[in-house]
This record gives sequence, C-alpha cells and structure tokens, in this order.
Amino acid sequence: MHEHPISIEHVRKVAALSRLAITDDEAAAYQHDLAKVLGYIDRLRQLDLAGVEPLVNVGDVRDRTRADEPGPTLPTRTLLDMAPESFEQFVRIPKVQGDGGGA
Repeated sequence: MHEHPISIEHVRKVAALSRLAITDDEAAAYQHDLAKVLGYIDRLRQLDLAGVEPLVNVGDVRDRTRADEPGPTLPTRTLLDMAPESFEQFVRIPKVQGDGGGA
C-alpha cells in the first residue's frame, strides 16, 4: 500500500466542504487518516471481482413491509396542546425550505 500525497490544504478543503472546523493538530492527524483510507481504496480496486455477484442482502432478511393502513390518531386538542406553537386548529412549524433554515 503506498501513501497518497494528501496535503494539509486537501484536508482543510475536505473539512470546509464538510462544514467542519478543525485545528492545525486535527488537520495533521486527518492528513494521515485520509491517506490510509485512500490507500485502502487502492487495495480494494486491485481485487479481481470477476464472477462475484453483487451482495444485495447480508443475510436471509428480506424487505418486510406492511400494508400502509391508517391507525389511531390523536385528538386534535391533544395535538395542539403538544405543539410548541399553534393557531386556530393548525400547528405552526418552522420553514425548512428557502431561507427558513431548518434542520
């Protein structure tokens, strides 16, 4: 496995894209970690996978879904009492698209 030339600038760019604030010491540690990850990926690329079927499930577990049927609902008053903010018969929630912030 050969080491990849990962610079501190590469580490800082990945951190910025991930919206992570890292210290100089963390950047140096991540530089080594990223080089190891890329080296491992190189090893995986060298495997001869001809004739190997893709793995769909880890075991015999299959997609177990149930019918989408409505169940019991909360009374409107109970829901409104639990909500952080409501008006009339509606629950007010924060805007999550556009400039509303959100999660």
